[in-house]
Amino acid sequence: MSQTVAAIIVTHNSASCLEQCLQALVGQGEKLAEIVVVDSGSDDVSYLQTLNEKYPFQLIKKNNIGFSRANNEGMSVLHTSVDYILFLNPDVFLPTSFIQSALKISKENPLAGIVSGKLLGYNLQESKANGRIDSTGVQRKVYGRWVDRGQGEADHGQYDSPEEMPALCGALLFCKKEALDSLAGPVFDPDFFLYKEDIELCLRMRKGGWKLLYHSEITAYHCRGWQGERKNMSSFLRKTAAKSEILLYRKHPSPYMAWALLKYVLVIIFRL
Repeated sequence: MSQTVAAIIVTHNSASCLEQCLQALVGQGEKLAEIVVVDSGSDDVSYLQTLNEKYPFQLIKKNNIGFSRANNEGMSVLHTSVDYILFLNPDVFLPTSFIQSALKISKENPLAGIVSGKLLGYNLQESKANGRIDSTGVQRKVYGRWVDRGQGEADHGQYDSPEEMPALCGALLFCKKEALDSLAGPVFDPDFFLYKEDIELCLRMRKGGWKLLYHSEITAYHCRGWQGERKNMSSFLRKTAAKSEILLYRKHPSPYMAWALLKYVLVIIFRL
């Protein structure tokens, strides 16, 4: 029996990368049932209208409501009943076989609520991969900080074994609709404006008995606007990330709250 897939992309001032993202989606060997683009408060939305004339997607325009709410808006307007939803950042580019491979892996692992793969760094200005890993899943340090496994490392096949992970990077989440429907409340917690909403979703998935599967057979390229270096993050983004970490441990109580509070102090007072 055929399985249907929809893709949801949240944009915010994404003119430099969205077309390449859409090209890769439209060029998939496995046709998507629907593509929804939700714009969350871009300064100029004219590029979206132009792209909408070239590519088959449903466009939803909102004020800057944040990543979680925008993804939930995308889910709410899906026209078709689908079996899988791909949440995708606009600066992620997929190989043509991605959907086909992700479907195969997900079918082979019925308890996997979310499947993701090897994200490789991509230099948008030079239009080429940078030779470094962006994420192979997300892990928590012993003191409580969540990090993208392998980020910045050269890829030598060190993460080529399929593994269950504590969390997966929100830039690329291939989700079973059945698993999403089993969660109480919205898929993405609307209290999170930006950052850690993917971790929070993953924690709820695991508590609900679903597995989070990393599989290197599926790969993608991720530009990551600040190139994975904290020094390139704006003060606003650092503060937002620190607040989201505190919110995460309020939602999921843990001794790691001590780390979140320390991080907030370091960011707000010492601007680290």
